[in-house]
Amino acid sequence: MKNVTLRLAVLGSVAYSVAALAAPGFTALPTTTPFPHPTVSGATTAYVRCNDTGDFGSGLSNRNPTTAPSNECYLTPNPAGDLSSPISGYGLVTSASRPVTLNNIYSGNTNKSIGTVLDVVWRKPAATAPVTPTPMCIYGTKFTATANDYNTTAVGNQYFEANGVARAGFVDVSTPSTPVARDVEVAYARMTGTSEVLFRAGRAYTSVQHRVGDQDIPQTGLGSNPSINGLNSWPGSASAAQQTADLNNNWVEFTTDINARDDDTSTTASSAMFYIRTTCTTAAPATVTDAIRLRQTFQEQSTDGSNPSADQNFIEVTVTGFVAPGGAAAPAHTQPF
Repeated sequence: MKNVTLRLAVLGSVAYSVAALAAPGFTALPTTTPFPHPTVSGATTAYVRCNDTGDFGSGLSNRNPTTAPSNECYLTPNPAGDLSSPISGYGLVTSASRPVTLNNIYSGNTNKSIGTVLDVVWRKPAATAPVTPTPMCIYGTKFTATANDYNTTAVGNQYFEANGVARAGFVDVSTPSTPVARDVEVAYARMTGTSEVLFRAGRAYTSVQHRVGDQDIPQTGLGSNPSINGLNSWPGSASAAQQTADLNNNWVEFTTDINARDDDTSTTASSAMFYIRTTCTTAAPATVTDAIRLRQTFQEQSTDGSNPSADQNFIEVTVTGFVAPGGAAAPAHTQPF
């Protein structure tokens, strides 16, 4: 596994509190200091639980949760459509439908189309302090997978599975000597009856594998920031260290389970719309290479082909994405993850 660490010392803070961001369905993520872990005494986490049904895609999730804790982060009522703002007062700034192309050792180093990402930005103008002293932006992300065989190294058809969706740009590094971490909130909404839910979300770069029986909320303490953490083989269970993810202010990670033809039979080809709300400026969003990362984390064993585990190995696929001016997509992507 290729471990890379984002070393951004946060020396400033934004001029508003997390409480000032409060809105139905939106849930704050930690900044600088991890949250206390909800089930392990003395431990901390960069994550919040959003929908704990369906065992992280190994089974069928409750798509319309109404009771805690499975309805955390769930935005109701749904927006009218994918390009509609999830809450009032925000206008559409820009959007893009971005092709997702896999090209690594599994595809024979050739381009394989595996889906599309819808990338959307909405903005609310600044108001008189202390209400919203700076403009606020919402970044929306939705991945839709296609049933294209990407693995030329194995018999049968292999379909990319996105277990993690990570998004960069939440540390302003426009003044490198004084980087500033932006407070963020997350939410999700389902505009179609077949879109998958959001299981958890974290202020983290790392996507953590979740197999049946694994701990639902990763602890901090890894000491590094790999793109994917878990057991990159079958069978077996990840060690305690392989179930951790450290806080990383530059990234937000969404844990889900998207596959056009899932080996565990709980096929869901489209994610919900994932939202990140944070401060921004009146400037147009920047377009940054590799700002969106899709991760396959080897959640289950494949049932197709003669080499069953070949299509589930760790893979990261990158997509260009919008970020606030001053945002960056460090660390760099490495192949295949």
